[in-house]
Amino acid sequence: MPRTVRIHAYGDASVLQLEDLEIAAPAADEVQIAVKAIGLNRAEVMFRSNQYLQQAEFPSRLGYEAAGRVQAWGSAVSGFAEGDAVSLIPPLDIARWGTYGEVINVPAYLTVKHPANLSFEQAAASWMQYVTAWGGLVEQARLGTGDFVLVTAASSSVGLAAFQVARKVGATAIAITRTRAKVQALLDAGAAQVIVSDEEDIVERVMALTDGQGARVVFDPVGGPAFEALTASMARGGILLEYGALSSEPTPFPLFTVLGKSLTLKGYLYNEIVSDPAALARAKAFIIEGLASGELKPIIARTFALDEIQQAHRYLEANQQVGKVVVTV
Repeated sequence: MPRTVRIHAYGDASVLQLEDLEIAAPAADEVQIAVKAIGLNRAEVMFRSNQYLQQAEFPSRLGYEAAGRVQAWGSAVSGFAEGDAVSLIPPLDIARWGTYGEVINVPAYLTVKHPANLSFEQAAASWMQYVTAWGGLVEQARLGTGDFVLVTAASSSVGLAAFQVARKVGATAIAITRTRAKVQALLDAGAAQVIVSDEEDIVERVMALTDGQGARVVFDPVGGPAFEALTASMARGGILLEYGALSSEPTPFPLFTVLGKSLTLKGYLYNEIVSDPAALARAKAFIIEGLASGELKPIIARTFALDEIQQAHRYLEANQQVGKVVVTV
């Protein structure tokens, strides 16, 4: 029987259990995939440890991203053939279509025949990061030529994707990282400039890099005390997209900065794009073209085997990587 990762309780990485499970035939609107690679996301760590927006019903599957080959499909599905190389745009339910396994059933409308130049590992590492970055920066912030964007948590896969998306639309990405350890890796990954927040004044550096105008867009999954410096670094009429809450500290509301600069502060979720068919179609077109041309190229930090899923989660939680963690099957 195919092996599947499930959790039977919340906890640390040791709750991830690899089990032999029967896989049902795909539903009418589903595609069944023989998985070759799985992309890991911090959302899965949060789900596993009961810190996520969605609650588990035990025993629970988990996982958002995968790539592999089509081996069956439901009665309402067309356009696929056995053996097609495909990857999955993450669905809206982390458990129902959990991707951590050797065989999975997934929604057909989110199953993509990715460009042939991608490996399965790259394809499995693409969709969460690029849909998230495109949706925030292009669809919502209208990032374009001449704009500056501040990218925090810059060594994450979404942060790296943001550099590439910004460059593709003619904008300049400024990465913010805590220490100097990842500076060169961020520059190599496409950041135009890097600010080391433990050593440099964020506001002073941003103003120097932008000739005093500030950044029109901020892309931040952290929150916390740095929120004040980020808003102070923004251009008048700018927009800050908050797409996470990685900081455990309170996030202050910089009232007078927001008023004085007429800023827009927006909570942003990847779900906003996936649940909007028109926006999703625009995202797919932009990303497929970028992946095919090489303008968008996922950076993989490290790969693990499926039976190393616990180690893979521990590595992801250590936060030492630059890029995506991928599990091969």
